[in-house]
Amino acid sequence: MYVCLCHGVTDRDIREAADNGCSSMRQLGNELGVGRQCGRCASTAREILRESRTPDYLALANMLAQPA
Repeated sequence: MYVCLCHGVTDRDIREAADNGCSSMRQLGNELGVGRQCGRCASTAREILRESRTPDYLALANMLAQPA
């Protein structure tokens, strides 16, 4: 799903940035440009970033990354 139309950023892009160590909206803005233009995406991006940093999400991502 597209979160930031101004910069063409998807929820997957935000999750990938979180996996690579991005932990704040400031870092996300610097890396992907999210929230830097019109700002409509900021609340959704913040929610996805917060969700991506939770232990439940990280455990699921690690489980899916392991071969069956």
